[in-house]
Amino acid sequence: MMPDGRRYSIGDLSRLCNVSKKALRLYDEMGLISSLRDDGNNYRLYTHDELLMVPVLKYYKQMGFRLDEMKDFITGGRAGIFGELKSTFERKAEERRRAQAELMRCEKCVRDWHGLIKEAELVIEENVREISVKYVQPRELLSMEGSFDGDVRSAVISIDFMSYVERTANAITGPVFIRYASLEDRMARRPQAMRIMQETLSPDGAGERAVMGGCMMAACYHIGPMEGIPDTYAVLADWIRRHGYSHEGWCCERYVADYWTTRDESCHVAELMVRVSRD
Repeated sequence: MMPDGRRYSIGDLSRLCNVSKKALRLYDEMGLISSLRDDGNNYRLYTHDELLMVPVLKYYKQMGFRLDEMKDFITGGRAGIFGELKSTFERKAEERRRAQAELMRCEKCVRDWHGLIKEAELVIEENVREISVKYVQPRELLSMEGSFDGDVRSAVISIDFMSYVERTANAITGPVFIRYASLEDRMARRPQAMRIMQETLSPDGAGERAVMGGCMMAACYHIGPMEGIPDTYAVLADWIRRHGYSHEGWCCERYVADYWTTRDESCHVAELMVRVSRD
């Protein structure tokens, strides 16, 4: 170890502590790591005590403290310093907890979006158009009633639903679901009532919830422009009839890749679902 009387140049400190000269100058200006000045050339000089402050600042930085926060409590020497330190660290712990929760929400959104892109890619590559009957697991989703006027793009990217999400203090993820009141009206391209639904990232928000699934449904993928969905429904409805099923009248669409994902309509994918039972 260097003797306590040793003086270090800014270059020495930078090399020994692996910190930039620019950062050291900023620390000096803020009074975090103060320097002496050489009488001959006015260069910055540092004592051994200042050298040992660099690891301390690095450790506080690792915990997420800003430089101005560090300055508030590293000087010490005040009455009740431990109480102040405790409060500071409690605030920082809560700040880190909130940041971690936000990071986890963002990560889930990214994972969900990635999953939808991967699903769409495989559906298009394999040209998956087969119809099947399956049990759809129930999902509780944020829900809002609306009216469908035939404009699929405005239904999927709904300004009203976006405002509803914000007004109810929610955050959303995953695919958009739209439940249409009438399969017949959807095939005929007639205006009708609809319900837009999407998963929320936390249960804390307000707003109406609706359960999607929890039943047997005939389902198939639609590939291509969303305006062609009624034609795919016609094929689905004919399959339901020919295979001895009946349906309840409504239908639901899960948008896998759409206007949110790409403007290339040939790459749009939606899953069409109709609740069915045996006659």
